[in-house]
Amino acid sequence: MKSEIEALAIILLASFGLSALVLYLLGIPDFIPKFYALAMSDSINPCTFVIYTMLLIAISVREVSRRRLYIIGSAFILAVYVSYYLLGLGLLFLGHYIPLWAAGVFAIGFGVYTIVTGIMERSRIGDKGKIRKKIFSADATFAGSFALGVVVSTTLLPCSAGSYLVYTTIIAHGNRALALLLLALYNVIFVLPLVVILLAMGGVSESKRFSQAMVRHSMELSVVAGILLIAIGVWVLLAGGGT
Repeated sequence: MKSEIEALAIILLASFGLSALVLYLLGIPDFIPKFYALAMSDSINPCTFVIYTMLLIAISVREVSRRRLYIIGSAFILAVYVSYYLLGLGLLFLGHYIPLWAAGVFAIGFGVYTIVTGIMERSRIGDKGKIRKKIFSADATFAGSFALGVVVSTTLLPCSAGSYLVYTTIIAHGNRALALLLLALYNVIFVLPLVVILLAMGGVSESKRFSQAMVRHSMELSVVAGILLIAIGVWVLLAGGGT
């Protein structure tokens, strides 16, 4: 339990520190609280830990070396980042035509949905059987893991679509170049827990144990994520949501 708390502290401190520094340097410190609420609601989403736990179990079955673990894990994380960034580009285009009040209403609705499904312990991932089959049949190589990351990224959409759509809608109404930078930063925070698990937890067994611990607390994480989404939705409706 102590190691789990320490790892969570690393995730939170790295997330808050990195994002605050970048946003401050970009000259938009007022946007930091909104960024925190949206990025963290996505970053702590238990769906990501479910997928990553499957991958770690698949790796442990094959008894790969630590070096190979880092290669496979890094490829998977890179694929998720690239896939989500490209998806974000499409959402930026869409978000430009979505009124901010609509994004606020959607955030509140998706927040309620996240809380309810979390309490009821209902999975927001697609067919986990197919996902598990793809993960265990994928080649234990950089290319195989990257391709797997691209494929399974689509299974995370029902979990992260709410936060991501609201975020891209907010930043789409500002400067385009700044929006691209903010999109990149958001996705760094989104994959940061996976990076921390891969690099800070040591070997496969420690990483897998930490991931599974996060899955066990999926209800609490879902409630927190839902509350953050509802809060940002209310904020957007009351303040207009601009950067």
